[in-house]
Amino acid sequence: MSGRWSPAAARLIAVVTVSLGAVGASASAVVANRPNTTPPGSAPTGTQPAGTAGAGATSPLDDAAPGPYRVGVRTVDVPGGRRAEIWYPAAPGPAQTETYDVRAFLPPAITALLKTDLPATVTYTAGRDAAVADGRFPVVLFSHGFTGMRLQSTFLTAHLASWGMIVAAPDHASRDMFHVLAGSPTADPEAAVEDLRATLDVVSAAATAPTDPLAGHVDLEHVATLGHSAGGFTALSMAADPRVDGFVSLASGRTDGQVSPPRPSLFVAGTNDRVVPASVSESAFESAASPTWLVELTDVGHNGFDDFCTIGNGRGLIGLAEASGLGPLLDARPELRTLGTDGCGPPNVAPARSESMITGIVTRWLRWLFGAETSAVPTDVPADAGFTIQSRA
Repeated sequence: MSGRWSPAAARLIAVVTVSLGAVGASASAVVANRPNTTPPGSAPTGTQPAGTAGAGATSPLDDAAPGPYRVGVRTVDVPGGRRAEIWYPAAPGPAQTETYDVRAFLPPAITALLKTDLPATVTYTAGRDAAVADGRFPVVLFSHGFTGMRLQSTFLTAHLASWGMIVAAPDHASRDMFHVLAGSPTADPEAAVEDLRATLDVVSAAATAPTDPLAGHVDLEHVATLGHSAGGFTALSMAADPRVDGFVSLASGRTDGQVSPPRPSLFVAGTNDRVVPASVSESAFESAASPTWLVELTDVGHNGFDDFCTIGNGRGLIGLAEASGLGPLLDARPELRTLGTDGCGPPNVAPARSESMITGIVTRWLRWLFGAETSAVPTDVPADAGFTIQSRA
């Protein structure tokens, strides 16, 4: 088979076997003994006042609707040659959209193989370099999965900004799409934690820099981490940093047997996930410090937590590869299609449905962590809600 396909083609097909976010290796972290200091119900600066959209929400799906802020986005440099995307609440203005092309994050040799007109772009609501809204806003650090990138979950990161949060997401050279496909990842999970620390330092510096647009708008007393798959493990590990109040782990969990940092936590898993089965999140939830919550989404797979089921005619990179004439190689390894499209298409729910559940649940929990909601999750969940909730106080 290797005689028929170029090394670049072989790498492309090999990577889709991992899907876009397999769990990374264990990272060591020093657990700081800092409990959550944000009393539920005490609203930090920057949250919307009572009476505005979302206040007093009784269902996580209420928070799935766009929040009261327009969304801005900017790209910044992070020490070490990395880049980070920052979404933030923007001042009132005309509606705008941003579009990214997944192929822009691939090595040129791989991009050249994808000769297809199938959609490879994702469009979401945000204004590039829009003016920042009045107020001070809590910070959420987002960590992408294996073979992902900083923009991989814009349906969620931009949404959180609409609800009054500054969301900062760096690329992880240790596992991002470009370096994995180029054959040069470091596979060092601690490096991804350092990326989040460096990104938080950049946001912290911007908070007081006289000429930075974020100056005076960053609430560094309220910080959370959020990540998908390998990024969920990074978010968990970064939560040991004394600046972090709590963490959200999507389709992930601790796999090294260590106890999670003593912070409030939320684990979200999909029942159809064959890359990181829900049992991994269940185990992490059982060993996590209280308070902790586990939400399991019915008929959601691994890529239900990123944007990629919306490209390649709903088949992600696999769809682009098939349409580019790489089908014969996939035919020889049918499991590649299964893994590369995990969460895309039946029997999984449509992306709009999974995105609604994820944005609603994560937004509600983070707003609780930051003091803008009195409860982290709804107390009454109907049988047809599409998810189940467990908690431990």
